[in-house]
Amino acid sequence: MSFRKVVRQSKFRHVFGQPVKNDQCYEDIRVSRVTWDSTFCAVNPKFLAVIVEASGGGAFLVLPLSKTGRIDKAYPTVCGHTGPVLDIDWCPHNDEVIASGSEDCTVMVWQIPENGLTSPLTEPVAVLEGHTKRVGIVTWHPTARNVLLSAGCDNVVLIWNVGTAEELYRLDSLHPDLIYNVSWNRNGSLFCSACKDKSVRIIDPRRGTLVAEREKAHEGARPMRAIFLADGKVFTTGFSRMSERQLALWDPENLEEPMALQELDSSNGALLPFYDPDTGVVYVCGKGDSSIRYFEITDEPPYIHFLNTFTSKEPQRGMGSMPKRGLEVSKCEIARFYKLHERKCEPIVMTVPRKSDLFQDDLYPDTAGPEAALEAEEWVSGQDASPILISLREAYVPSKQRDLKVSRRNVLSDSRPAAAPSSARPGASISAASIHTTVPTGSLAGATEAGKLEEVMQELRALRALVKEQGERIGRLEEQLGRMENGDA
Repeated sequence: MSFRKVVRQSKFRHVFGQPVKNDQCYEDIRVSRVTWDSTFCAVNPKFLAVIVEASGGGAFLVLPLSKTGRIDKAYPTVCGHTGPVLDIDWCPHNDEVIASGSEDCTVMVWQIPENGLTSPLTEPVAVLEGHTKRVGIVTWHPTARNVLLSAGCDNVVLIWNVGTAEELYRLDSLHPDLIYNVSWNRNGSLFCSACKDKSVRIIDPRRGTLVAEREKAHEGARPMRAIFLADGKVFTTGFSRMSERQLALWDPENLEEPMALQELDSSNGALLPFYDPDTGVVYVCGKGDSSIRYFEITDEPPYIHFLNTFTSKEPQRGMGSMPKRGLEVSKCEIARFYKLHERKCEPIVMTVPRKSDLFQDDLYPDTAGPEAALEAEEWVSGQDASPILISLREAYVPSKQRDLKVSRRNVLSDSRPAAAPSSARPGASISAASIHTTVPTGSLAGATEAGKLEEVMQELRALRALVKEQGERIGRLEEQLGRMENGDA
């Protein structure tokens, strides 16, 4: 590791992961034992979905996020498939819609009741039949409503309009072997795929054409993955010829050589990358590992910067990643993973420590919201649109210790604070306490009362000016502190 890496300025250098307490885990879940390199888990701001063992078919659990603790064996599942479920994906534009792909060669789309399941769900809202072998990949279009991509072991990629349950595009000649994974780019105009023939391909689905291809992106025979980054570059994980796990970054304009290539270790679990387009951080989880490594992707060499490793004792069977809009912004949480063990699901929270508990603009730029930018028909007609962004500032809730305490006591009965500068109000040396002791009686009472009231008003004006001045000073200091913590000063 070069010295430059150690001293490189980054606000994510001190990101640390922490598992939640036991009572916030989801216990007694029989995670699927299917030998398929899927994440087995999908999560959104409302629900957690986990593919589970099921006798005589395929099923997955859908739990409201709040339903932590031990999950009853009789808890209802989504169980309409006749073969094991291999992949699930929540719709980014509707938190109650989920798609599943199965060994029974079908893709099913389900509508989950708002408060979760009360009885087994066997009737999907759409059954998409077009594959001739098991369906191992389902992924929703990032910006177009109701557009779903599925890829099967028949080496065919199908793109569906779920709203009409019709097949939009069939790409059956671009992959000569098993497809390991598919990833859309930011606006959904292209997708990249990793294939068993060791090639990474960038494909335009509407034209059905190959935009770019890199053969032997990783020379090892074990599964690899490819994902699009926000700037259009492609990040891949795979194995070297000596079976060492690798990460690589590619420029689609020139796939001859990787922009960066790093070797990690010689474990044999497939690496699952999770990318946060807002922060440029990639989290890499190996199946069967007990760690999550994270890297920052930047525009300057060496492009892939190792940040840190979260390590735990138990190996992971699968992993789900919470979208940005489901995180706790007030706790500086920048990622949350749902790690699948043999019999439970454990949330792991990634935070950036900050002393200030104000909203951190630099950690939370506007992020993709739940509103679709296009309708399916508009996308088919050739339109593209970036995700509609939302601010997370509304999700920010100040921590309890910053709540304003309003005293119901009469302010005028208190003595004047010693901190108030005497220069703020020349001639107003009389204190509120002494005012109470010099109230005269008789005919002069009215005039004296008026004078006393004027003095009190002057004193209040001076205090108000002082409070405003101190408030501005505190604001400036907090801003300076924030810049120092972020490494900007």
